[in-house]
Amino acid sequence: MNVTGVAAEAAEFDDGIVALAEAAVERVGLARDGIGAVIFGQREVVENALVTILSGGHGLLVGVPGLAKTKLVETLGTVLGLEERRVQFTPDLMPSDILGTEVLEETAERRRSFRFIKGPIFTQLLMADEINRASPRTQSALLQAMQERHVTIAGETHELPRPFHVLATQNPVEQEGTYPLPEAQLDRFLLQIDVLYPDAETERRILLETTTEAQAVAKPAMTADELMGIQRLVRRLPVGESVVSAILDLVRAARPGDGSADIADHLSWGPGPRAGQALMLAVRARALLQGRLAPSLDDVAALAEPVLKHRMALSFAARAEGETLSGIIARLKNRIG
Repeated sequence: MNVTGVAAEAAEFDDGIVALAEAAVERVGLARDGIGAVIFGQREVVENALVTILSGGHGLLVGVPGLAKTKLVETLGTVLGLEERRVQFTPDLMPSDILGTEVLEETAERRRSFRFIKGPIFTQLLMADEINRASPRTQSALLQAMQERHVTIAGETHELPRPFHVLATQNPVEQEGTYPLPEAQLDRFLLQIDVLYPDAETERRILLETTTEAQAVAKPAMTADELMGIQRLVRRLPVGESVVSAILDLVRAARPGDGSADIADHLSWGPGPRAGQALMLAVRARALLQGRLAPSLDDVAALAEPVLKHRMALSFAARAEGETLSGIIARLKNRIG
């Protein structure tokens, strides 16, 4: 991990923040190295997954089966020192299978009472595997938990552990047996991380190193408490006015009616204020991940698509014309700076 950026900017910031940042950069560097020992290639995917966690948010990993999405989430849990549980989403999965349920118990004295049995959501890192294979009713069970960090069962509120993150994997919607995620739930995900096929050299390494008796095993690089300290530090990092203006302009230009006609006319709906909040946190986390104390316009450009893509929808006419969300966002990014 390159820490020269921290040292170069030390004179401009409070000594306490600099010391915390240097320690955080070292810890995050160890975490990234630990992930790299198990997950080959996919540098941008790993970086965006770390950005999601360091920002305190939830991530949606989208890709066809077999691209190590589940393995990545398991490795993140180990490396970041988080208690991790996995739920395989299926069409018959019920909300109570995730949140938990109340059961009626009877004592030896014939006294009856309800006892709440916690579901797998009561963990620090929940892997929602193939989330779009469950029904919309079950998908929506995660909404309150993802936004408010607690669940309500039978009128009683149950707090979730800290930190709490959902990393969901999703198969492309056009595959059989999938249900599109509701817009409200998509907006709860800080980033959409597209997982693509590996290049030839990476795939060759996968073939050679994952089919032998001895395989790399992930090791913890930090504790959950240290992670929460880094998450608090991310929120303390300053953001320059040029970066704030770029984020604001980018988000507003991605809405129908607000942006220029060549873009706005192609959209049926666009990102709300939560997208701007997500981008503000994500650019700070990316800067720290790269050994810098403050984000730049390059961070905004790099994270524009992961933050915006799942918060926008093309109009019918735009789809008929062959437009894509990636193409629209690329035109928006050209305006930055």
